[in-house]
Amino acid sequence: MEIFIPRFSRRQLMQLALGGASALSAHGAFAEYLSKPPVLTPAQTEGPFYPDKLPLDTDNDLIVLNDALTSAVGEVTYLSGRVLDARGEPLRGALVEIWQCDAFGNYRHTRGANPQGGQAPDSNFQSFGRFLTGSNGEYLFRTIKPVPYPGRAPHIHMAIKRKGEPKFVTQCYIKGHAQNETDGVIKGLKDKAQRESVMVAFDALKGSAAGELAAKFDVVLGYTPKE
Repeated sequence: MEIFIPRFSRRQLMQLALGGASALSAHGAFAEYLSKPPVLTPAQTEGPFYPDKLPLDTDNDLIVLNDALTSAVGEVTYLSGRVLDARGEPLRGALVEIWQCDAFGNYRHTRGANPQGGQAPDSNFQSFGRFLTGSNGEYLFRTIKPVPYPGRAPHIHMAIKRKGEPKFVTQCYIKGHAQNETDGVIKGLKDKAQRESVMVAFDALKGSAAGELAAKFDVVLGYTPKE
């Protein structure tokens, strides 16, 4: 597995991931979850388009490939959040992977071209990234706001991998998007609280002059660490 160094400093990560707010201590967060048990994030299908050939660059910045000067097409979004266990405690050192189609609906997969798009894949979009969670379970990616794919509402796939535990796969969606009502995968989430837990607001990033967005998606796994 490739080891990478995130392009964002710890200070930048905390500012973006927490929106400038003061972070709760692990103890304080745990106390909060004890009074209000966390909603477990529902497992969802990995889908057919997990990359069958990973890009050479697999860091957490999906907008720029290696040292390229041209950025990917799309609405730049900082996707952040925390990975928590079933008790609401942060999981450090969990490998978070995300993958999604480009702004034209093409996946990085030999069969992932958008059959209705008519646009070649965006060669500047990394489409896949990895990040190791920090001490508070936090992660951060710079990517694009997801777009529809034929038959699916806009979504971002996510996998959580942790040594000694089964891989967890889920997806997150744009809160309030019209296609959410007809998406078959979403309709398969029968628990209302779990369905709402994967709906994410994509809001304007405070202080950004470039129209960038921020989205926060916390993932609560259905187990507690074995160690």
